[in-house]
Amino acid sequence: MAIALPSAAPGLLERDDVLAELLEAYDGAVAGTGRLVLVGGEAGIGKTALVRRLCEELGNDAATLRGGCDPLLTPRPLGPFLELAEAAPPRLAEAIRADAGAHDIATALLGSRSVTPVVVVVEDVHWADEATLDVIRVLGRRIGDAGAIVIATYRDDELDRSHPLRLVLGELATAAAVMRVRVEPLSPSAVGRLAEGYPLDAAALHRLTGGNPFYVTEVLAAGGAAIPETVRDAVLARVAQLSPAATTVVEAAAVAPPSLDAALTVAVCGEAADAVDECLGSGVLHAQDDAIAFRHELARVTVEESLSPTRRLALHRAVLLALADLDGAPDVARLAHHADCAADGQAVLRYAPAAAEHAARAGAYREAAAQYARALRFAEGLSDGERADLLEGRSRACYLADDQVEAIVAIKEAIACRRRAREGPKEARALGELSRYLGCRGLNQEAQDAVAEATRLVADVESGSELASVYAARAWIELAFGDSDTAASGEDLARRAIDLAERCDDPATALDALVTLGTADLGRDFDAARATLEDAVELGRRQRNSEQVARALNNLGASSVARHDFAMADAYLEAALDHATEHTEDLWRLNILAIQARSLLDQGRWTEATEVAARLLEDPRDSPWPHHEALLVLALVRARRGDPGAHEAICGARAAGVSDEEVEAIVDLAAAAAEVACLEQGAAEVDAATAAVLDAAIRRGDDSAVCRLAYWRSLAGFTAPESANRDDPYSLALQGDWHAAAELWTEFGCRYEAAFALGQVDDEDVRRRALADLRRLGAGPAATMVARRLREGGASVPRGPRATTRANGAQLTAREMDVLRLVADGMRNADIADRLFVSRRTVDHHVSSILRKLGVRTRGEATAAAARIGLFEDR
Repeated sequence: MAIALPSAAPGLLERDDVLAELLEAYDGAVAGTGRLVLVGGEAGIGKTALVRRLCEELGNDAATLRGGCDPLLTPRPLGPFLELAEAAPPRLAEAIRADAGAHDIATALLGSRSVTPVVVVVEDVHWADEATLDVIRVLGRRIGDAGAIVIATYRDDELDRSHPLRLVLGELATAAAVMRVRVEPLSPSAVGRLAEGYPLDAAALHRLTGGNPFYVTEVLAAGGAAIPETVRDAVLARVAQLSPAATTVVEAAAVAPPSLDAALTVAVCGEAADAVDECLGSGVLHAQDDAIAFRHELARVTVEESLSPTRRLALHRAVLLALADLDGAPDVARLAHHADCAADGQAVLRYAPAAAEHAARAGAYREAAAQYARALRFAEGLSDGERADLLEGRSRACYLADDQVEAIVAIKEAIACRRRAREGPKEARALGELSRYLGCRGLNQEAQDAVAEATRLVADVESGSELASVYAARAWIELAFGDSDTAASGEDLARRAIDLAERCDDPATALDALVTLGTADLGRDFDAARATLEDAVELGRRQRNSEQVARALNNLGASSVARHDFAMADAYLEAALDHATEHTEDLWRLNILAIQARSLLDQGRWTEATEVAARLLEDPRDSPWPHHEALLVLALVRARRGDPGAHEAICGARAAGVSDEEVEAIVDLAAAAAEVACLEQGAAEVDAATAAVLDAAIRRGDDSAVCRLAYWRSLAGFTAPESANRDDPYSLALQGDWHAAAELWTEFGCRYEAAFALGQVDDEDVRRRALADLRRLGAGPAATMVARRLREGGASVPRGPRATTRANGAQLTAREMDVLRLVADGMRNADIADRLFVSRRTVDHHVSSILRKLGVRTRGEATAAAARIGLFEDR
């Protein structure tokens, strides 16, 4: 005889505190201080139920807009915002639907408040496309001044190190308007309350489920006569109780995330659609606006995976046909998903390229690349030219997502297709693209060979956008890798590209060439070049060409750093970073971060430099140079402070994969390694780091590199080449004019280099000034060297308390000091554990002890407190 069991309704047990936090955030938004609330927790923990209860509590006092991210193989760009637009006020809905990008949507949401405060809920952002994540980024930085609250839910147990959402969470970690809320599992007592009336052992149920409300309720809803071994069994047990018609509806919903509306349900299920009420009554599905959906994604996946391959294929084909017949603008990303799962090649080729173009316009380049890859899997019957179109689209998307290796593979295959199709001008354009990709990776000779071949292919062409694109590529190559003799030729090519592209109505190529032309003039007439590039930025924004906007701002920032105009550099780099982040220009974002880290290093803002470098290194993209540069910055900060890890960072830079043809990067590496060795009094290591690179610089006549490398060699006691350049501080130092070198470095704003140079002057007062400057910077090793020279000259130099004595005053152990230095470098506990060869738990313990002993609450406060009491100063 069956046992009558009570329904399992979890309510909101043990959620009062979290709900109170959300209500407090809402009250702040009403008062004018907006909040982005990130609600995390494992799958099934009750995030959706929590947000639903909040909306119920607010009632008609707030305008609530809800949208969710879809678990498609390739997500729909901006999917949740397109969904919430259905219920949005007309003005906001229009802004979202008008082919808007991430920045536009965020701006519209921030400006959408009327009389009623706005509550925006975006669920399951762990499935979000890049454009949606960009909206979250912008909201996190700007929502503080808006009377709105945005709640984003996500599964925090599915975020590995490289997950795009984890990178966003890291970027927003210090944003003042961002609030983090974690929904915790239920306690044993709460699980016991849910299991009241069931013939179950509540303690065993808690052990089995880990307190996950979904697991608990699914186990209970499965019958409760016995505890299922897995939640899968519980879900399938519930589905098995449905009638055949209701099972048909459930299976259709399982293959069609996020939901089935009424029209789609009828089209896919036919007469079985009458069983929707049975599905809702059983609790397997629930009503969601005007559609039906699973109460939880885990249940949907369980049902989907239980289907036979033939049944799954048939359902996807039915959904595909139904979606294609719907009125209105087609959801091409969803259509491409179902076409792929239905193995309908023609439909994939119809919808996937369109979905890719839409994704690229939204800045979701990874999704665009995936859609092109999807189409290419079904491209066997296409002509070479058609296949090349897809390959070029994928290559471009991969490049802008900073997947350069795959971009090069794809564009080379496209070139082969163009060659077989005898499409010379189009092959030339693709070769021009290839030259950019190769040049970006420092493969300079291959890049020049590619553009030379492109030039040969258009030798007889007199006009057209392909010819303009080749001119633009040649201009970039000659200006990037040529010398002063080729600069004039490069500028002429850029102007010809602009003229030809404008006549061919090719604004993208004209803008590309304009940025190249402005960049070429930066070294000769900075003000004129700056005006040209700022015009290019405005033009790019009007054209919605975010790539060239990022490129122009990047070049302005880099040039400002090279000129040592750090105030201007800070402004341009911050603007460039904001733009690249908001528009998903990952290739440029990483480059900008690397330039910013070097700029902060040169300014003596070492803690900020390490924070930027660490942020860059946490992003597992493809470009080797930004990671190479970040590691060099970390190495130099650690060496200058006397912290551990400098040699490891140098080794990491050597292994980063920068091409030997990137001579500036190779010189940077040699100079950094030499400085680290010099600060440790390692003359042999200085020689090993610089000898071969110096010889190469002499052979190619690179006076700047020669002086820079010879500088460190001279400090290590090696004979240095002569130099008479009075505009180069390294050359002045080699001439023995340390005063002039220090003055020039001071003029440049490089405080550490200036103090280091003054420390070499044979004058007690000057050396004492250098010692004070170095100590203020926290440059322990250099300060120790200067203090030693002063004492050797007979001067009395108070040693001050030893670092160990100061540490003892703070009651820090030697190991805690090691950990504190690495914390100050911006390293995370896991990285510190790897560096010190201890467990993560041990580092967690040390950090907690450090905070307690210093009387602070955060890692940043610990770093500041340690600096105040001199813990980072060397003996």
